[in-house]
Amino acid sequence: MPRYLLNVNYTQDGLKGLLKEGGTSRRDLVAEMVKEQGGTLETMYFAFGSDDVVVIAELPDAASMAAVALTVSASGAARVQTTTLLTPEEIDQASKKTVTYRRPGEEMRRAA
Repeated sequence: MPRYLLNVNYTQDGLKGLLKEGGTSRRDLVAEMVKEQGGTLETMYFAFGSDDVVVIAELPDAASMAAVALTVSASGAARVQTTTLLTPEEIDQASKKTVTYRRPGEEMRRAA
């Protein structure tokens, strides 16, 4: 099942809600939201720095992940940036595929 990294930043209203409800209630809500889409919450951390929250979740497909991200973003309480994560085995598979590519200004070549 695909894994996704969500980098989340709260808006001012979202931060007010977090202060009122606490962190564990948000984690529980995120776990339930992901479960509702057929996935599992792997981990969730609150963070200092460029992101307020970092989440790793498994979801069945990109449409399920998009449904979660769109719903959260549409709430106006947070902004979500989603990254699809690849396992080392998936990179092994990708590295064995043949791709035809030409850099601008060069002749066509095949990479194996």
